[in-house]
Amino acid sequence: MNFLDLARAVFGLAFTLGLIGVAAWAARRYAPKLMARLSAEKGARRLQVVETLVLDPARRLVLVRVDDEERLILLGEGRELIEPRQPGAIQ
Repeated sequence: MNFLDLARAVFGLAFTLGLIGVAAWAARRYAPKLMARLSAEKGARRLQVVETLVLDPARRLVLVRVDDEERLILLGEGRELIEPRQPGAIQ
């Protein structure tokens, strides 16, 4: 292996690593915008997590909006407790 073959291998490796670096930079910069645009084209989502509150290491409260209605869910200890809907409640 002479010097020219070694230089060609080193420059080939540098070029390949440079392409990988440029691809990683482009993915970090443009992927979130692209994903947001693609998800917006699919249609509006019906389910949205409004807020979460950690009560202790085993339990957490999650406020979820489904369509125009909000529900409070208690998660933890291997089970979920969903707030019952009360008739005549203020929306």
